[in-house]
Amino acid sequence: MDLSDLRQEYADRELDIEHALPDPHTQFETWYREAEKAELLEPNAMVLATVDEHQRPAQRTVLLKYFDHSGFVFFTNYGSRKSQHLDSNQRVSLLFQWLPLQRQVEISGVAAKVSPAETMKYFLSRPRGSQLGAWVSRQSEVVTSRSILDSKLAELKQKFSGGEIPVPSFWGGYRICAERFEFWQGRPNRLHDRVCYEPLAGDDKVTAWTRNRLSP
Repeated sequence: MDLSDLRQEYADRELDIEHALPDPHTQFETWYREAEKAELLEPNAMVLATVDEHQRPAQRTVLLKYFDHSGFVFFTNYGSRKSQHLDSNQRVSLLFQWLPLQRQVEISGVAAKVSPAETMKYFLSRPRGSQLGAWVSRQSEVVTSRSILDSKLAELKQKFSGGEIPVPSFWGGYRICAERFEFWQGRPNRLHDRVCYEPLAGDDKVTAWTRNRLSP
């Protein structure tokens, strides 16, 4: 299948480094709100890239649940393949693709588990069906048929029918503390705008960032 003639011209927007906000978290929030306003499908969907103990990369899409200057938070099963990777290598990459806006954002950083209290707060905000789903799925393990999942779900519905569903001990959140941002805006003739943010040299707590335009 030859895709060499498949082309899309980018001309709607631009990213001028002089107008890019000094703090990349604020710049991300600005673009995220614009993605929400554009009513894109799941603007919080992000590709999470990890590396296992043999340095083999893997990617999957997860949902960002909230973010601030302390990091980007998602939740998962702590027995999953991604969690096993994070146990051996905490360095990750995130990619947000907002293609209708001709934009993407790449974020590199370090993952760490959130506190049990933070996990509980989020878990209790989830729909009851999603809470049960966290108990049913032993994520990334082999399951021989869908009926096993359905039977387990029915069993747990009965078990927890009388009250609140507890947080599974094997389920929780990760926070990605960002160390690098790259904002990409599609432009005509493949001369795209790329703005990279990195911590100011010597700033261990990352209170200031450098901004550089990258060649497309």
